Amino acid sequence: MSTAAASTSTPTFTTGATELDAIARAAAAAAPIWRRSSAEQRAGWLRAVADALDAAAPELVEIADRETRLGETRLRGEVGRTTGQLRLFAAVVEEGSYLELTVDDADPAASPPRPELRRMLTPVGPVAVFSASNFPFAFSVAGGDTASALAGGSPVIVKAHSGHLELSRRTAAIASAALEAAGAPPGSLALVEGREAGNLLVQHPVIQAAGFTGSIAGGRALFDLANGRPDPIPFYGELGSINPVVITAAAISARGGDLATGLVGSFTLGAGQYCTKPGVVFLPRGTGFEDAVASAVATAQGGPLLTERITAAFPDGVDRLIADPSTSVLAGGRRDESGVAHPVVVVTDAAAVASRPEVLLEECFGPITVLVRYDDEDELLRALETVPGSLTATLHSETGDVVADLLDVLQRKAGRVLFAGWPTGVAVTWSQHHGGPWPATTSLHTSVGATAIRRFLRPVVYQDAPEPLLPSQLRDAALSRVPHRRNGTLIA
Repeated sequence: MSTAAASTSTPTFTTGATELDAIARAAAAAAPIWRRSSAEQRAGWLRAVADALDAAAPELVEIADRETRLGETRLRGEVGRTTGQLRLFAAVVEEGSYLELTVDDADPAASPPRPELRRMLTPVGPVAVFSASNFPFAFSVAGGDTASALAGGSPVIVKAHSGHLELSRRTAAIASAALEAAGAPPGSLALVEGREAGNLLVQHPVIQAAGFTGSIAGGRALFDLANGRPDPIPFYGELGSINPVVITAAAISARGGDLATGLVGSFTLGAGQYCTKPGVVFLPRGTGFEDAVASAVATAQGGPLLTERITAAFPDGVDRLIADPSTSVLAGGRRDESGVAHPVVVVTDAAAVASRPEVLLEECFGPITVLVRYDDEDELLRALETVPGSLTATLHSETGDVVADLLDVLQRKAGRVLFAGWPTGVAVTWSQHHGGPWPATTSLHTSVGATAIRRFLRPVVYQDAPEPLLPSQLRDAALSRVPHRRNGTLIA
């Protein structure tokens, strides 16, 4: 993903150190109230935000389209995804298994004697969230990072993205008002603006964790700040991802036309500005698949990119790629005078990728993909080993293909492995995982799906605690109503 310059239609504003400190102190004051809130209260607060955003969707979509040029249809769907994940996390809170409640009863006869131990996950405290450029709702002010942190019981301070400042301000105003109207404390959700404010935010002693979606350079800088604090904090960054695809000869023979159409539709979706875009595709040499892709690209649409910075960077990224002697342009253009980015397909070979991955596998944000020809499985595997960590990996094969070694590599390289379809589009569900080895993410956790809540929780064990001093969730009366484990036995 990519960070971006500020919108020319919205005045920029930088939150000063004094104001940021006051915002952080308000979040710190709200944190104990969130930590002690009941499941019913917290779920209600999340649903209140979802309802308020749905009610304001026409206004918000109009602002978002003006700032991002993503189109009303796409943006209306993204509002629905955003409010849907808020409601998902309300259900996660009510269901209760996210707390990982675990009890070991005292056993004086054990050797050594065992005390009573009761364990649960508890909120870390105020969380910093950094918005993304390419998802102004779903990975922004009220997006997945914010939803999962609030669900876990932590107030949130969002650093607005400069590419959609007006939308960020309006979304924050609606969401924070909805929280307070539903009974949440002041300081539950706040917004800061400006790069320096973002740097100060991740270093502020009140902040206990951070979530980020953006470029490798920006994410690495914040990651280093988070780790350089006197008290280092977890930094959950989603950075770059090339998302490799492998297509076997049998798959091309069986459904090559459909695969070519699907690939083009996927890498051009949203003008190639999805973090799950299939950026590199490995295919057997001499199958005719390249001709099918070229035919599909001829009718594919490009589109304007999100910001001036991204628009300028796209042709530069294409130029660096095609400067390599192994590459040629199969189809497409780059950018016309109006700033519209047109789809580009570049072709190279597996031997070149294996020797120069830092050039041929560099992420290029926009509607471009690289087709990599391979002659045999050994050559394919050598090239795949050089692919950096990614959010997704896709294998299109047929029954009878021997793919065990391929799968071994792909599942080491990515957090989600697909066997049908294309990686653009991430379902928001209990089982979803949106993460992967570096540089896809800075940790093993997901930023999408129910277990995203785990990033903003830490375990605490209570040993021989009198029941009145236990958190309410760990008392026997409460345990009878939620999933937990007792003396090694899972009780649903």
